Amino acid sequence: MTKKSEELFRSAQEKIPGGVNSPVRAFRNLGITPPFIESGAGSRIRDVDGREYIDYVCSWGSLIFGHAHPKVLEAVRRTLARGTSFGAPTELELRIAERICDMVPSVEMVRMVNSGTEAAMSAVRLARGVTGRDAIIKFAGCYHGHADSFLIKAGSGALTLGVPDSPGVPAKLAEDTLTADYNDLESVAHLFEAHPNRVAALIVEPVAGNMGVVPPLPSFLPGLRDLCTKHGALLVFDEVITGFRLARGGAQERFGVQPDLTVLGKIVGGGLPAAAYGGRRNIMEQLAPAGPVYQAGTLSGNPLAMSAGLAQLDLLEEEKPWTRLEEIASRLESGFRNIVSEIGLGLTINRVGSMMTVFFTGHEVKNFRDATRAQTKRHAVFCREMLGHGIYLAPSQFEALFVSTAHTVRDIDETLAASRAALEKTFSS
Repeated sequence: MTKKSEELFRSAQEKIPGGVNSPVRAFRNLGITPPFIESGAGSRIRDVDGREYIDYVCSWGSLIFGHAHPKVLEAVRRTLARGTSFGAPTELELRIAERICDMVPSVEMVRMVNSGTEAAMSAVRLARGVTGRDAIIKFAGCYHGHADSFLIKAGSGALTLGVPDSPGVPAKLAEDTLTADYNDLESVAHLFEAHPNRVAALIVEPVAGNMGVVPPLPSFLPGLRDLCTKHGALLVFDEVITGFRLARGGAQERFGVQPDLTVLGKIVGGGLPAAAYGGRRNIMEQLAPAGPVYQAGTLSGNPLAMSAGLAQLDLLEEEKPWTRLEEIASRLESGFRNIVSEIGLGLTINRVGSMMTVFFTGHEVKNFRDATRAQTKRHAVFCREMLGHGIYLAPSQFEALFVSTAHTVRDIDETLAASRAALEKTFSS
């Protein structure tokens, strides 16, 4: 009998390009039909065929408290009863802005938008408007959404599908996107020196999460801060993934380095479409209508998204979950390392807080070049095997695994048992 997911995917390909609304969801890298998800609760999701999975995607890091948290759902229900959208100011927008400014060290003012792509794109436009310069520096393998400027040597789905430089990006625009090597300050210094007074902003994931998890070397982020200050460029931290996940104030709190602008997403929406960008008052006041740099959006600050996001930020303040997240992720990492050692495999595990990647390579992974040395075909076999054991992982070597507060010791132990079986099968073939 044909599975319902397979039937839905066949139909979806007739009406939606590739059958999905975001490329990596197609599971093309794994060579299988993606499961269509019907529901989620806590650490688990269920597909339309009734199969249950322990979920380590967590809506790509958004669901730090797991699926369908009662407080988030109740906040959305209350707001829903009063209307879904007004295209006008609401008190919820003010309350979430106050909370973000209180939690994130470098943010004095914030603008709400609808997606991480929109937030990163807008932050770069603002940096260009403030500095009067055109060029930006990004890092090979870092992903900041699908705006034209960022699809040069991009990570995440673009890297998974082998199209990091997308058709449709104008050559003239690409000329203003300069690419450096992550964790390599010399490559950054060279670009600043080769393009004097041209660089408006340097944008970076303070912990890379879109070439797989790659932590910054101790000198990297402070070095970027110094170089941007020296050359008059704005330092932009893309904390779409790391914001509120690695600490109350994100990676910038964890590593003690303050950017000029911060891009936020995922957790700030509580599972609904929302993102934000913020920074120092004198920079943010250059945005319309206070200043000349234009950015707008009908659904920016949508009340449903704001209520979900504010409820999730409230939970962060109430529960302060970072110690628990560290403990549960550490249990997963140490258990996985033990299995890899016992079987005798050469795999590299990178973890920062509650985000982790198992690279199918024995080499240290500290940049894009290292990440692309991984055995992606074996990783795909591993992911397929894990799915068969009821463990839902991102279908790509170049993504992160996320744990939430909803993950239990039992979940971790089940995952480790499945991992042993999946690794033995993967490396026996």
